[in-house]
Amino acid sequence: MTEIVKYDSIKSVDQCRYDGISLGEVMLRLDPRDVPTARVRDHIRISQGGGETNVSCGLAYTFALRTAVLTALVDDPIGENIRNQMREAGVDTQWIRWWNTNRDGSRFSTDQKGTICNGINFTYNGCGILPSATTYYRGHSAARLLEPGDFDLDRLFGREGVRVFNTGGIFTLIGPRTADLAIEAAQVAARQGTFVSADLNYRAKVEPDKERARSINRRLAPHLGMLVGNDSDLADALGYETNVPKNAPYREWVRAYRETVQKVSHDWPNLSLIGTQWRGAHNADLISWGAVLYDVINDTVYEAPVRENVPIRDRTGGGDSFASGVLAALLQGHDLETAVNWGAAHGILVQEIPGDITMVNQKAVETEVKRARAGGGVKAVR
Repeated sequence: MTEIVKYDSIKSVDQCRYDGISLGEVMLRLDPRDVPTARVRDHIRISQGGGETNVSCGLAYTFALRTAVLTALVDDPIGENIRNQMREAGVDTQWIRWWNTNRDGSRFSTDQKGTICNGINFTYNGCGILPSATTYYRGHSAARLLEPGDFDLDRLFGREGVRVFNTGGIFTLIGPRTADLAIEAAQVAARQGTFVSADLNYRAKVEPDKERARSINRRLAPHLGMLVGNDSDLADALGYETNVPKNAPYREWVRAYRETVQKVSHDWPNLSLIGTQWRGAHNADLISWGAVLYDVINDTVYEAPVRENVPIRDRTGGGDSFASGVLAALLQGHDLETAVNWGAAHGILVQEIPGDITMVNQKAVETEVKRARAGGGVKAVR
């Protein structure tokens, strides 16, 4: 069996072309802002994002690391828009699998009628007692049709070299063969000495059948070094129940969560890190926020300071930004206390900014870590 890379044995910078690679779906996101989607007429904000690819964007833009994405897009103006936004974030887009619209009979060809298309979603932020809501159009997306063999993984992880590979539970469930591709990529990455991470990120809208999700994640889990998932993800997507009431306060929640991740690590000894963000939602635009990182090797839990009653603008991307903050700290050689604090800070910052990714710099993350540790407020910078 392949020896799985631990968090303390990530390849050095000079061994690899890429610091991070993400495999997943990327979509065009349309925001009606403060108007529910059913009533929106104009003033829509456009951005890009995807559960897995957000991690590469965060690593590149915020932490100035070398990243790329493995995904698929249709070669049309919407696909170009998504690609250009990822380039703006600093992500290498050369590995995107493009579908042409020439109907030439090849595997990666479609028509100009949208028979195969780029995925889009409408995300309404919510306000007060009106919850945030996302409506997806991804049933015929190009990424949904990806399968094993669609990328030259031996070249990528072998000859090119990758320090961290990331995928997740949204991508594994969206298509008939996407799970097989994610498992193939994780296997090749691990075999080539890459640290492998996955976010369970369970979404009932993607796959209402929890047993299917669990069966897939149980196939993926043996190839991981790091697992990201909160208590509901671990239950829905992997089958581990956390004995804690819904809406329990943080301190009660974290005690129960620790017991759960210890069970997970016992069953999957290849894991060296398990972590998640904690969100105490008071309403759609006021939350409390924390983060936990469990060091399996040393049976130690690291916690970030809990931020209480924080007004937010956008609930999307908190978990993805948590993951990229943690991975960025590891890639830069920092300890796990720094990693959980970077994850928490990056995760809360993305919720203060419209869109799936923060587009802030590393200094902003470090400043937020200091502010939270000191228990300070926010002041104007002049």
